[in-house]
Amino acid sequence: MSEWWREVVYYQVYPWSFQDDDGNGIGDLRGITRRLPYLRETLGVDVVWLSPFYRSPMHDMGYDVADHCDVDPRFGGLEDVDHLIAEAHRLGLRVVVDFVPNHTSSDHRWFVASSRSRKDPKADWYVWRDGRDGGPPNNWLSIFGGSSWSWHPGREQYYLHSFLPEQPDLDWRNPEVREAMQGVLDFWLDRGVDGFRIDVAHFIAKDPALRDNPPNPSGEGVYHKPVGEYETQHHVHDLGHPDGHAFHAEIRRRVSSRVSAPVLLGEIHLQDDLERWAGYFGSPEAPELHLPFNFGLLSVPFEADAIAAHVEAIERVTSAPGRWPTYVLGNHDERRLRSRVGTQNLRAAAALLLTLRGSPTLYYGDELGMPEVDVPPAERQDPWGKRVPGQNLGRDGCRTPMRWDASTQAGFTAGQSWLPLGPEVETVNVAHQLHEPSSLLQAYRALLRLRRETSALRLGALENLHARDDVLVYERCDGARRVGVEMNLGPRSHPARYASPVLLRLTPSTVERAPASVPAELHPGEVRVVSLSGE
Repeated sequence: MSEWWREVVYYQVYPWSFQDDDGNGIGDLRGITRRLPYLRETLGVDVVWLSPFYRSPMHDMGYDVADHCDVDPRFGGLEDVDHLIAEAHRLGLRVVVDFVPNHTSSDHRWFVASSRSRKDPKADWYVWRDGRDGGPPNNWLSIFGGSSWSWHPGREQYYLHSFLPEQPDLDWRNPEVREAMQGVLDFWLDRGVDGFRIDVAHFIAKDPALRDNPPNPSGEGVYHKPVGEYETQHHVHDLGHPDGHAFHAEIRRRVSSRVSAPVLLGEIHLQDDLERWAGYFGSPEAPELHLPFNFGLLSVPFEADAIAAHVEAIERVTSAPGRWPTYVLGNHDERRLRSRVGTQNLRAAAALLLTLRGSPTLYYGDELGMPEVDVPPAERQDPWGKRVPGQNLGRDGCRTPMRWDASTQAGFTAGQSWLPLGPEVETVNVAHQLHEPSSLLQAYRALLRLRRETSALRLGALENLHARDDVLVYERCDGARRVGVEMNLGPRSHPARYASPVLLRLTPSTVERAPASVPAELHPGEVRVVSLSGE
């Protein structure tokens, strides 16, 4: 069966913020369709991943799904999805959509029925329990703060919500639930999607005995970023139960019956235990996810030795047959890449993402160097920033509108954008950077083009990885084809390991393809990709 999903580059589009077609200040499906030529022909990615556009009351910006098989009117209708998929395929783009299996909206007809009566046919579709000692069934915490249990007076029981109270958890141990959710996959595959990104894939199975989580006084190892009260527990019983592997294997069997060979990408936050993380690939006898997302580079210091250690660890756990690495440097939950690594290393970050062994995912706007925006409290939309007292854990700053030009609303909308654009719109936009030969956008375009042209960068093994004096070095090998990569992530120049023939040289201010000559020193922020086999 085709393994197209290995060598492609994924690009995440946040529908709220990519392009507004109707002028109401919110992005929509028609707007995304209008910008597909940019993704394929200008930038050069292969797969567009769409964050949720399903019908929702938007308590969590669409991750509280009220109907998995319909489009929220804010974004358009089913006919707009069909047109987007058809146009993407015409351009040679594949389309991956979000699949949210752990929970639904409390407005979903399933939950309305389940909460109505303990005798309803859907009574056991969600996780309901009686209380304990006058309170919730156990000590589990919601990632948004507070108990993960809420009392429902109509049913006189508690229901589980790993996230907001408006996001009740489905009970995946119920075969009717599994069949209904797999029917959702069938619905979108029938409409032509090429795969799914599975939201919080490791949450769908919990400890059936509902044992209390143990305390975590240090707060370390829970997540890759601060998450407030949630850090006070070791989350060993409320997520990642081994029974979940059977559920994912069942999903894999379902989608593998399709001749289109759809891909399954999974959001798995278990970076503190890479063996456990890698378990979501499944086994040769029972494969699960094609690509569990690897979020390690989001928390690893952007330093040569730390990156080398992380990459070595990923190489160890993905060396078995059927496993293939992924790398991520940004998404809709994280501070913007530029605000984490700094402007000097932005090109090195791009090169790292696009030349390591594995499947990279770009987040919209990172190819421009869009900054994290400090959204004023009165304009914030993200519930995470509103629900955790004393802390702004909100994600609005990385979800601001895409910048297409230097106009008043950056070409995003004819109205007033739903979030502020932030600073530097006059230079951090597509139109400006397309006319600047040495812009960050041009660096991404050059890297993506080189990747397409060079089999060693798409599918080759990773060899000779090491870090020395702030310089990260590795080679990619595909048979006789060999490419070397070196990048200086420190503040001082160092002797270059590779001189020529140079395929691509990037510095904080230049983009050079196949330069005739290069300096003997590798300057701060400089990257070189060289041919070691004459390819």
